[in-house]
Amino acid sequence: MTHNLTAETISYTGHHGDLIEGYLAVPTSGTTFGSIVVIHHLPGYDESTKEITRRFAAAGYAALMPNLYHRIAPGSDPDDAAALARVQGGIPDEQLVGDVSGAQQYLVSLPNSNAKVAAIGFCSGGRQAVLVGCRLPLQGTIDCYGAYVVIDSPADSALRATSLLSEIPQLQCPILGLFGAEDSYPSVEQTGIFEAALIEANKNFEFHTYEDAGHAFFAADRPSYRPEVVGQAWDRILSFLQRTIS
Repeated sequence: MTHNLTAETISYTGHHGDLIEGYLAVPTSGTTFGSIVVIHHLPGYDESTKEITRRFAAAGYAALMPNLYHRIAPGSDPDDAAALARVQGGIPDEQLVGDVSGAQQYLVSLPNSNAKVAAIGFCSGGRQAVLVGCRLPLQGTIDCYGAYVVIDSPADSALRATSLLSEIPQLQCPILGLFGAEDSYPSVEQTGIFEAALIEANKNFEFHTYEDAGHAFFAADRPSYRPEVVGQAWDRILSFLQRTIS
């Protein structure tokens, strides 16, 4: 079923009480709904990820994408804000968790919310989705090709990120992982390390690795986009959400 929806730019309270920008899409048909926090990729708070946010609302879920770069460059073009964020090494983990926690609270407060919230992240956001799954009381989290989950970022990386392996035992919810077989960060080997850590910690997870797909296969405005893979991945995402937050 495709739901009617509204979508708008809002302000909400994030880390340390800061008022930050977010993009909210909400279904306007149906009764109660679950919610999802959409964590954008390193290129930022862009139109491609806003379209993903709207797609969740069309599927019957409230979705909120925080602008993680709002403090760095409020009102700026997404590419310019992302460039500044890269110079700073990305967003600090504590700030990210605070901003997602605020988004979670905002979604739960919406009329018709069923109080169940998941998170999804892409690229750097995939790692961040794992992080918030370990630190926040979510009902599910989805890692789309998150880099540096099981290794530290190399010295020449635009991100200053550390491995999350030590946090895996604290994972509080089921996790869905979607990866490309041709990706380097994470590579198939790194995904295997992640899977082994989840098994050792006795966590509920489901991983899928797609052939003929590399990094950023969800990014519709980039050469890496793989529409056939994305169609399969969406089926798995919606099935996961049906089990966890519906």
